[in-house]
Order: sequence, then C-alpha cells, then structure tokens
Amino acid sequence: MMDAADFGRNPHGAEYGEFGLCRVRFGKAKKGSPPKRRSVLTVWDWTPDILDEWFTEVRPLFGAESNPAAWPSERGLRIGCQRLNSRFIAYRQALGLDEGLDFHSLRRSYVTHLIEDGWDPRFVQEQVGHDHASTTSIYTHVSSDFRTRTLRRHLDSTVAAALESQNRRQS
Repeated sequence: MMDAADFGRNPHGAEYGEFGLCRVRFGKAKKGSPPKRRSVLTVWDWTPDILDEWFTEVRPLFGAESNPAAWPSERGLRIGCQRLNSRFIAYRQALGLDEGLDFHSLRRSYVTHLIEDGWDPRFVQEQVGHDHASTTSIYTHVSSDFRTRTLRRHLDSTVAAALESQNRRQS
C-alpha cells in the first residue's frame, strides 16, 4: 500500500537524499485499531541508489505518471500481496530454496541484519514497528558466526578488565 509520496528526506540523514525515510501508513494494526503508522529510516548507503533507479528509470516504463503507487501493476493500481507471494514462491522453487522461506522471511532477514550489524535493539524494534522487544527477538535469527564473535568480544573484555584490575592492585 505504499505510494511514491511515502518516501522523503530525513533531516538527520541528508546523505540519503529523497529516500532518507519511508512513511508506513498501513502497518499491522492491533485488533480493533486503525493501521499503525510509523517512519522507517534508511540505514544502508546503497538504498537511495536502488530506489532512485526504480523511480526514475523502471517505474516510468509502467506508464504510471498518474498512478500514486510506489510499485504499480501493469493491470491495476498496485501490485497486490497475493501476486508478490506467488512470484516469491515461484523464484524460491526455481532456485531450489527451502520451502520454509516465504516473503515474510525478508522482514526477519532485515531484523537479523540490523542486529548483526550492531544496530541498537531498541532502534530495530522501532524500525519494524513492534511494541515489545520480545516480538522483535522472535524475528532475530543470528548466525553462529555472530554468536561466536559476540561471545569472544565479551570474554575478551571481561579478561581485559580482570587483568587491568589485577595490575592496579599489584602497582
């Protein structure tokens, strides 16, 4: 349900230009509530280039000048969720990927990459619109490599602190 107008500047991230934030107007709502609105900030430096290419070179090929949709369909206003899911499944099958991989896996991947790249967990929670950190943790599937690096970093800092304390007592 995103429109081209949902993208805009982030005054604190001028380097992202016109694609510094995305206004989510139709986020998942709580039962009986209206859709949840939020802004998602651009975090990777390659994102504006991809979006700029889409909006300036690809999207016009759909003849979408009067269509507000960010991702228009050649047959209607916008590409629907069912179509996205069916294409994702077709690609997954063609590539021989695991059947458990679905379109929603991209959201889980986004959360995991942010966590593994060192983004603050509260920031990640806000980015994906979760009210509770426990929900975000369900989305996080860090690699064993990340777990090993995290353990090593904490063990090294613990040992360094213990050695420093010991050296101060001996001095």
